[in-house]
Amino acid sequence: MDAMKPIYQYFFRGLLAFLPVALTVYVLYLFVAWLESVALWLVRPIIGDFYLPGLGILLGAAMIVGLGFLISQPPAARLLSWVELPFTNLPVVKSIYSSLKSFADYFAPHKKEEAQQQVVVLRAPGNEMTIVGLVTRQNMAGLPPGLAELDHVAVYLPMGYMIGGYTVFVPRSWVTPIDMSVEEAMRASLLAWMASPMRQAEGNTPPPAP
Repeated sequence: MDAMKPIYQYFFRGLLAFLPVALTVYVLYLFVAWLESVALWLVRPIIGDFYLPGLGILLGAAMIVGLGFLISQPPAARLLSWVELPFTNLPVVKSIYSSLKSFADYFAPHKKEEAQQQVVVLRAPGNEMTIVGLVTRQNMAGLPPGLAELDHVAVYLPMGYMIGGYTVFVPRSWVTPIDMSVEEAMRASLLAWMASPMRQAEGNTPPPAP
């Protein structure tokens, strides 16, 4: 049994190295295959049997860019608000849609809100435990009484290995901004901080001394 132990260790190390790559490639394959099938369905009536591989990716990227351009125009934005009506009025759908939309809007590149997209470390006075979170509100203006008058900030604490987390309202003095992007913090939190941030992986930050 002792002779088999190194084989088991090598097997699981290889499996852990293989699974993330395999799952990523598989998900990308499914997405690209879906885009290709949609593109084929759309252009087949126009070009017949002639088809270039990769046209689905180009068509999908063009559609996303075109959609982004359209909803940036005031008339289209008003039309989008009408399209959103069923999703913002149905009881259960409203909660899911509003939550997902707000979460997506947080990561959207809005210059006026860049100050709110801030990664911080949270530490309560007298407590050595440190938590990394994302500031989602710099002030309590607009919130119900009992919160609106507090000089607090809202900090979202993402969970590892799952989509979800907690939002806590803490005094402003409890948080300290750190030099890290929101994307890096979310990626590191998703993996429970087992992997180095991307900037270290790219060599922008020197590795720790042995």
